[in-house]
Amino acid sequence: MDDGELVLPSAGPDPISLDVALAAVLGYARGRRPLFFRAPNVRTGRWVEIPAFGYARFDARPRGQGPLGEPDVLTAEGLHGRLDPGAWAQVKQALQDAGPILDGAAERAAGRALWELPDDEFSVLAEPGTVGAFLRQVEDPHVAAALHHRRPELVPLLARATRWQLLPHVREGDSGPPAVIFRELRANAAAFTRLEAELASEDVPLTRLRLHDVLLWLTATLRLPSAVALGRR
Repeated sequence: MDDGELVLPSAGPDPISLDVALAAVLGYARGRRPLFFRAPNVRTGRWVEIPAFGYARFDARPRGQGPLGEPDVLTAEGLHGRLDPGAWAQVKQALQDAGPILDGAAERAAGRALWELPDDEFSVLAEPGTVGAFLRQVEDPHVAAALHHRRPELVPLLARATRWQLLPHVREGDSGPPAVIFRELRANAAAFTRLEAELASEDVPLTRLRLHDVLLWLTATLRLPSAVALGRR
């Protein structure tokens, strides 16, 4: 495929032109929306502008170091929303349990990004011990967000909306939805390379794995037109 459009069957039947994809991601990263704010101790309020999407609260946060823990839960909340105390404790424990999963996937990848891995890493026929087998164990959206933030070139960021978009494209023998992402990244390598470079020049340094997730999420949640309009503005 050429570098002028992205053919992403998981996102829809029509290709996404590169200029639309660029505007959509810029809108996701920089778009703002109005919010009327009134503090509880005053009678009047005022209009303010806040980020329309989660880039500043999630993607722009510094990458965590050391064992997975509370800072990673906060990062995941920046994308998926606040957790009640019970859910917070569950996600924190799940992240601690996910440490070996992340380490195992990273060791197996041996410094390679997800799209640089061989096909067998996402086939059940090559299991156990493949990257796909490790990633299949990550189901909670907050956990996936935290692990992706640690390894944005290796761990897909799957939410409910994007997972349901990917599932119909899973083939027999696939190790799960990450196999679909892997194929679409490989098939659109030239376009993603160009998109990464143009966004880096705009100071929006996202990996193509995250770009795939952003475009898929915007499409699945019907937010793509709004993001494109904000990006072009």
